[in-house]
Amino acid sequence: MSRLEGKVAFITGAASGIGNEIALEFAREGAKIVIADLNSVAAAAAAAEIEQAGGKAIGVAADVTDEAQVEAAVQAAIKAFGNVDILISNAGIQIVHPIEEFTFADWKKMLAIHLDGAFLTTRACMKQMIASTKGGSIIYMGSVHSKEASVLKAPYVTAKHGLIGLAKTVAKEGAKHNIRANVICPGFVRTPLVEKQIPEQAKTLGISEADVIKNVMLKETVDGEFTTTADVAQVALMFASFPTNALTGQSLVVSHGWFMQ
Repeated sequence: MSRLEGKVAFITGAASGIGNEIALEFAREGAKIVIADLNSVAAAAAAAEIEQAGGKAIGVAADVTDEAQVEAAVQAAIKAFGNVDILISNAGIQIVHPIEEFTFADWKKMLAIHLDGAFLTTRACMKQMIASTKGGSIIYMGSVHSKEASVLKAPYVTAKHGLIGLAKTVAKEGAKHNIRANVICPGFVRTPLVEKQIPEQAKTLGISEADVIKNVMLKETVDGEFTTTADVAQVALMFASFPTNALTGQSLVVSHGWFMQ
C-alpha cells in the first residue's frame, strides 16, 4: 500500500522547485494534492501534470500573506477532497543585502512570506485537522539557516530560525489532537530561487559566480554537492508518513554535511 494513500496534502509554493517535487512524490505515494501557489496558472498546470499521471490534484491561487486568500484556499481543498491531512508550508523568496542596505519594506516582505505565511496556513489547516479528529502532519520548509547564519540574509535567517519555534509550539499544542509538526532544513538546492542568488551574491561580494557556488554555497559541504529537490521530498515523505507522535517538534538538516547536529 502506498504510504500516503487516502491522505490530502496542501502544499504552498508547489508550482515549482522543492514544493513541486514534494507534490509529485506525494502523488506517487497515493496522496491527493492541493497545489497552492501565488501563480494560479502555474498551480493549475502543476495540478494537471499530476492528473495526467493518474493522480488527483487541484491548483488554487494563494498569497500566503493574505489571511482571506489562505482561508479560501484551504476551504477549496476541503470542498474538493473533504479534508487536509498534511500541510507543507514551503512558499518562500530570497532577498540579499547587507543589513545596513536592507529596506524595512523588504525586511517585512521576507518575514511576511516565511513567517506570516506559515502561521496563516498552519492555523487554517489545524482548525480542519482538529475538526476532523483525524490529526495530521505539518511540515515547515526551513533551511540550514534555521540553525546558523550567513552574511547578506538577515531577514531570511531570522525567519527560518522562527519556523523552528513555531513548529515546537505546534507540536506541543497539536499533540492532544494527534497533530505532528516538524521542520526540514535543506542546504542549498539549485532551484530558481538559488539560481537567482548566484549572480546577486557575486555582484555584492565582488567574486565570480563559480566562486559563489564553490566557496560560499558549497564550501562547508562534505562533497561539494548541492542538495536535490528529490532529497528534500524524501524527508518530507518520511515526516508525513510517520505513524506516531514520537517524531514531532524536530528539525532535520539535509545539507551534504554543511551543518551537523
